[in-house]
Amino acid sequence: MGWTDERVELLKKLWAEGLSASQIAGRLGGVTRNAVIGKVHRLGLSGRATSSRSSSPRPRRAAHVPRQHRATSLMFGMRGNVALKPQFEADAEPELLPLEELVIPLAERASILTLKETMCRWPIGDPGEPEFHFCGRKKCGSLPYCEHHARMAYQPVQLRRRERRFANG
Repeated sequence: MGWTDERVELLKKLWAEGLSASQIAGRLGGVTRNAVIGKVHRLGLSGRATSSRSSSPRPRRAAHVPRQHRATSLMFGMRGNVALKPQFEADAEPELLPLEELVIPLAERASILTLKETMCRWPIGDPGEPEFHFCGRKKCGSLPYCEHHARMAYQPVQLRRRERRFANG
């Protein structure tokens, strides 16, 4: 259906009343929402009556503040009994000693062919070299690594950030 003078006048009236393009298309019949939007644009009908939704602007969400920029009073951690004195998150994490390289005896080393379900899967060396092997020690629980290599693989986030800061700074 085309745009007759009567339909254009009805479009202008409905647009001024604040109806949406979908609502206007439904009332006119035979046109799509996009056809209504196009016609409104070509007619230059930018000014709209106030919407029935709300005349006040939507409230903005509070901006996210990264942890390192928060005030220290917000960083208290409650661990265990909350009646106890709060302590800072940085103090709550135990300090881990730097890990030394583990020397694995030849008898405990494993190749891809001798690696078993209960052995540590930590790769040592370059896979292209003949000396390449896996740790082969007894693995720790459900982790794929022994206790030593699990400590290397699963470091706390805070510790990794601290190490990165010292390396860059």
